[in-house]
Amino acid sequence: MQKHLIPIWFFIGVLLTIYAVLIIGAGVYQLVVGTGEQVALAHLHIGIWWGAGMLPLGLVYIIRNWPGRKNNSH
Repeated sequence: MQKHLIPIWFFIGVLLTIYAVLIIGAGVYQLVVGTGEQVALAHLHIGIWWGAGMLPLGLVYIIRNWPGRKNNSH
């Protein structure tokens, strides 16, 4: 019987993806609703950009380290 180990990078990818979705959601919420405070450089909407940068990275980790995939290089 062969055991399939799940690489830690798969879980890191899952966490990055979850965090990215949460950060994008918070950024979009702040874009739509706004904040009651004046924040320096708020017009850049850094939450949306940061989440958009994390999302592909997390998805790459998930896809490359999918459990049971033959070509895991780790």
